[in-house]
Formats: sequence, C-alpha cells, structure tokens
Amino acid sequence: MSTIDLARMLIRDARGEFTADARISAQAAVELAACERRLDEPLRVALTGTLKSGKSTLLNALVGEEIAPTDATECTRVVTWFSRSDSPRVDLTHDGGRHTSLPVRRTGGQLSLDLGPVIADRVERLEVGWPSSLLGHYTLVDTPGTSSNAREVSARTLAFLTPEEGICEADAVVYLMRSLHSSDVMLLRRLHEHAATGRGSLGIVGVLSRADETDGGHSGALEAARRVSAALRTAPELEGLHRDFLAVSGLLASRGRTLRQQEFTALAQLATQPDGALDAVLVSYGRFVAADLPVGTADREHLLAAFGMVGIRIALSLIRSGARDAPALAAELVRHSGLDELQHTLNTRFGSRSRALKAHSALRALRGVLLRHRGPNTARLLRATDRLLADTHAFTELRLLAGLPALPVPLPTRNALDHVLGGQGTSPTTRLGLPPDAGPTHTRASALRAIQHWREQLEEPLLEPAVSRTYRAAIRSCEAIIA
Repeated sequence: MSTIDLARMLIRDARGEFTADARISAQAAVELAACERRLDEPLRVALTGTLKSGKSTLLNALVGEEIAPTDATECTRVVTWFSRSDSPRVDLTHDGGRHTSLPVRRTGGQLSLDLGPVIADRVERLEVGWPSSLLGHYTLVDTPGTSSNAREVSARTLAFLTPEEGICEADAVVYLMRSLHSSDVMLLRRLHEHAATGRGSLGIVGVLSRADETDGGHSGALEAARRVSAALRTAPELEGLHRDFLAVSGLLASRGRTLRQQEFTALAQLATQPDGALDAVLVSYGRFVAADLPVGTADREHLLAAFGMVGIRIALSLIRSGARDAPALAAELVRHSGLDELQHTLNTRFGSRSRALKAHSALRALRGVLLRHRGPNTARLLRATDRLLADTHAFTELRLLAGLPALPVPLPTRNALDHVLGGQGTSPTTRLGLPPDAGPTHTRASALRAIQHWREQLEEPLLEPAVSRTYRAAIRSCEAIIA
C-alpha cells in the first residue's frame, strides 16, 4: 500500500473518530476534508524573496501569461494563490470569511487585479484561477516581498512561510534574491530552522533573479550571473543554509513566453540601425524615446514598458545573432533566461516526488488536527501518524535533502549524497549516476558498489550523528533500488 493510501486511511479513521462528538465534529470534519484534498491537489510551490526580487515576473514566465501583477498595488501586499481553473476567475476571502468574486479584467494582455474597496489588511485569501497546463501540476503562491518598508507586508509572508502555530501550507519554496544580502541570509535561516521543526517546507530551490541586470545588463549578463550563482556555493555567509542558486531572468523568460509579432517587428527594425546610433540612445529612457528612429514613439514606449532597457539590448543582440522571426526570438529569450533549467529542477526535485510531498503535507496537517481535537482514540491515531512520518523512507530522504547544505562533509560527498537520495531525480539510474538506458544487471551491480562505499564511509571515526544518519539513508536508498 502506498504512502498516499495509508495517509488517506488515517484521515478517514480520524473522521470516524470525531463523528460521535457533536461539539468538535463539524470543525474537525472541515479540517480533515482539507487534509484529504491535499492528497489529490497539485503541489503547492511558494515564490518568496525580498522586495523587488522578481517573484511576480517569474511566476508569469512559468505560467506563460501575465496574470500576476508586477506593479506595486494593494494586491501585491497580500499572499496570492494561482491555481488551475477551466476559466479565468478571481476569488477574494475577507472580513471573517466573506467571499467575493472579483471581475476578471485584462489590459494590454495583462490580468488586472483590483481589490476594490477591500484593503490588504482585511484580506484572508486571494486566489486566481487560470486555465494553465503548468497550474495543473503546481499551485503557485506569490508572496509579498520581505524587507518592505511596511512591516505588516513582510509579516504576511513570514506568517505564511514560518507560522508561529500550525504548519506552512506550501510543499516547496522557490527563493529569489538579486544578490546576497543580510536580509536574505536571515530569511533563509528562518526557513531552514522552521523546516527542522517539521512544520516548514522540505524543499527549497534558490534563484539568483533578475539575472539580465548582472554586470550592467550587457549581452554577457546571463553568463556573469551564472558565475555569481556558482560562487554562492562556497559563500561563508550561507554556511549551513541553501547554497545552490540558479541564474534566471524572469523578465527575458516572460517576454519570450508572451512575445507578440508587433514587438518583434519593432525590435527587428531597431536592429537594422548602426551600433553606434543605438548605443547612444540606449543609455536612458528619455534619449530612447526622443531619438530619431524608424520605430514610432508609442511603440518604443511599449518596448520600454515590456522589456526594459536591458531587455531591449539583449533582444537586439539576439536578433543580430540570427533570431530571424518572432518564434525564433521567443525561443532564444527563454533559452537565455535560464527558465528551462529552473523548470527541469522543479520537475526533478518536486514533480518526481509529488506523491510523497503531498502525503507528507497531509500527514503534518492531520497531526495538527489530532492535537487540537482530542477524542478517545486520537492518541492511537497520533502514534500511527507519527510512525508513518518517521518510518517512511521517502520522507527521510526529503528531510535529509533539506538539511544537506548544512552537512559537514566535502562538496563531492555532498553531491554524491544529493544524487543517491534523489535530489536530482528519483529513477535508479539518476540516483546512481548511470546512463538512462543502463540495464538491470548493470544497475544492480552499481547499487551494490554504492552500498559498500557508504558502509565504508560509516566506519570513519568521530562521525557526527547527522552524517551517520545520512550515510545510512543512502544505503537504504540503494537497497530499495535492488529490491
């Protein structure tokens, strides 16, 4: 029986436990129904980071449509859920559970969110439903930027990610930062500490965002950003915290996913101009708009609003390098942005473990229900829930992967553990570093060698307990491959 099936059975046992007690059955039934829904819903992935780190722009790039507001509005001050829906909808919960359906308006291709007379302080939940294939796999949660001048805005994000009571509602976190700042270190440490208590998200994907602006935003900005992200792996400030960051430009990715023929035509016309003439005007907004160019002023203002000065420079460079039509430019923008690598990472680290992650979240939520609502048999159900959380090897792998950056072992050993514990994918060949077409005999022999290797590592004297636990888990993961 799978872990999801066992979790569903425990939830239904708990429902029967509370049915007989009318005082608590109604509230418990609502909470248990939510626990069971977690097993069937998409994974919940929260995008978080400090103010202006590019969360909304990246969310738009992932979805492929501009549905998250990127300008500072009342909506960007609240936690916003983006989920799969057959038709566009915007639902607001406010003022003690009141539900209001907001109008779905699009302006220039962008979804316009407007809370109307409801201010952010009164909002309990804002949910956008959208017909997106990606949202069929992941529910994305856009959080307000931390380090905001408005303390209550940062507080909403912290209350969602690291609640003082209860558990984080996200299964995984994508953490965005523009550069390593003390506020980023503080938030990463808080996420790490909350995960260690069993109440936080087990997985983090780090993103060095707005990578197109690195090193002055020239054509080599993305390569410069990748060098910066590689340097973060050895940054002393991140000792014991998440160190692996992908360089991603949400702006380039979003423009690539939503590029229009009219935009390409305008950019292609600009690309025919001599380098010197363009370099002279691509230094400021005013010069670019006022210059004598073969593209109208209104079109240039639109390009600035959509691409920014940096994005225009990169798009022109790509056109001159061979992007001859709109589809080719769109593909090049996405490829240069680093979005494909981020999507691959999300799929390998989270998508391949979706059932385990959802079961883990549902069981943590069930545990909270059992602690809040006591009945004659809740102690037995609580023991069974704790046993499943502790004994399921997939959960052990997730917990150890979350703590792997802090493990006091050499980098090659940490990378090997990341693979064998499923951090790069859960197939046997990926875990063992084998070609995808490796046969059963080869795979079994490799697993046996890996078991021997990790057993030898266990014989090292003075191993810290966390290292011993991780080596033993690696052995068990290899034994599961053989089994």
